[in-house]
Amino acid sequence: MAARPLLEVKNLTVEFTTRRGIVEAVKSIDISVATGETVGIVGESGSGKSVTSYAVMRILDRAGRVAHGSIAFSGFDLTQIPESEMRDLRGREMSMIFQNPRAALNPIRKVGHQIEDVLRQHAQAGSGDAQEKAIAILEQVRIARPQERYEAYPFELSGGMCQRIVIALALACRPQLLIADEPTTGLDVTTQKAVMDLIVELTRERGMSTVLITHDLGLAATYCDKVIVMEKGHVVETAPSRQIFADPQHAYTRKLMRATPRPGITLRDLLPEGTATPMAETVTAPGEPLLIVRNLVKEYPREGAGLLAKFLGGADKTPKAPFRAVDGLSFEVRKGESVGLVGESGCGKSTTSMMVMRLLDPTAGSIVFDGEDLGSIPARAFARHAKRPKIQMVFQDPTDSLNPRYTAARAIADPLLRFGVVSGADAIRARCEELAGLVGLPVDLLDRFPHQLSGGQKARVGIARAIALKPDLVILDEPTAALDVSVQAVVLNLLADLKAKLGMSYLFVSHDLHVVRLLCDRVIVMKGGRIVEEGTAEAVLERPSADYTRELIAAIPCPPLENQAISHGLRIQT
Repeated sequence: MAARPLLEVKNLTVEFTTRRGIVEAVKSIDISVATGETVGIVGESGSGKSVTSYAVMRILDRAGRVAHGSIAFSGFDLTQIPESEMRDLRGREMSMIFQNPRAALNPIRKVGHQIEDVLRQHAQAGSGDAQEKAIAILEQVRIARPQERYEAYPFELSGGMCQRIVIALALACRPQLLIADEPTTGLDVTTQKAVMDLIVELTRERGMSTVLITHDLGLAATYCDKVIVMEKGHVVETAPSRQIFADPQHAYTRKLMRATPRPGITLRDLLPEGTATPMAETVTAPGEPLLIVRNLVKEYPREGAGLLAKFLGGADKTPKAPFRAVDGLSFEVRKGESVGLVGESGCGKSTTSMMVMRLLDPTAGSIVFDGEDLGSIPARAFARHAKRPKIQMVFQDPTDSLNPRYTAARAIADPLLRFGVVSGADAIRARCEELAGLVGLPVDLLDRFPHQLSGGQKARVGIARAIALKPDLVILDEPTAALDVSVQAVVLNLLADLKAKLGMSYLFVSHDLHVVRLLCDRVIVMKGGRIVEEGTAEAVLERPSADYTRELIAAIPCPPLENQAISHGLRIQT
């Protein structure tokens, strides 16, 4: 007789009450997780992945409710037990790692005390041994200098460190079930691998079951025993990991796999089969240098931990040598060229892009753009400089980078109005519609506000705004990191076409080496504020000379190579 699953969801439907009526976010789904099993739930935004996990944990917001179905955990229906019992189960028997680790932590409470709170709440420690157990848990999640980190505040730790603290909180009481909701979003590839390896190692040591919610098929292929694919609230396919990636049955699964960047494919291969993809008529070969950066340095003072730390009594008032975030950087970007800037979080790539954009003042060095040294011009003064329209930026988060009070048309028109390059309402509207056409944004969406647009549509608005002044150089700071793979595929192809058609140059900041391989002509690898390797994308990513570059490439999760056949419409039989 087969053992009963640890978690069994049957015929679950979750509804939300909205101003437009009832919306079914999850529709009659069945999910089972066996003891010791790691199950991946994959799908795009809006597929119902996170809502399912919130229903299991009973943390739906007030507008949401389980309309029908059952959620059995260790044989007990979680939809029927009182909230007092559910509070005891959360943390002790089942726990969750949330997507944003900083948002999940109390910013003004030491991380060690937050771990103690969980232990005491579930009677796992008393006042006498809580600190000792909290430090032991920090050691278990591979936190260096755990006694010192016990006294740290979240703002004093890196993103990877904060994610380890969240893992420590989730595993403190040794629960039977762990739900990890996009636990590596926003982390660089090496930190992502370290976090996922840690989760798998600890859960397997303890015989725990894990549900990994992700839109990264590479993660699911690498770490999961079984994969569940969700689309628009439905479960469309469930199968063992190797089987589902070798021989996907559902069209939506094949679409996701096709859109996943991986070795051996082109940008066009990412798009759905049959998509019309006319290449731009004009392709500009890289020409003379447009941007020349020489010996660029950026230092920050390190006198204590800042105002908040001083207020909380945790600042070290001893003067320290300045922190050098960028250390003597030199590189070039040629006209019509796309250059990738890659490396782990904290390597200095975003700081470099902010200095090139003239949003930060360099400590030393030169930034020569189109023959003029912009590094000597203060950031405040550069806002009205003649060269300012020629350098534009597309930001990482398409939602946060748009003014929520501006319509799409107003957002696109903003640089036109600020620099007065177009006058008259009719002329501005005509230019906005022209730009919308260039980026593939339907004209009828121009009068919508950001909250009325999808992630891909908001990304298109940001790109249209960036190219409105016909810039020579566009800095792309992780422009697709927050997008689903199918939307990312469309946006990447759009960027490639715009560069070819308009003759722009790109400085592409990213930690996704597969995306860099597809979009960039050359790659610069940074570590500790310095360049460790640079060259053509093919040479650096296929034949790396630096050990650090090889570590980055080895850390990339990737679906099985058999999936490359999907880009040609083939099926691999097992």
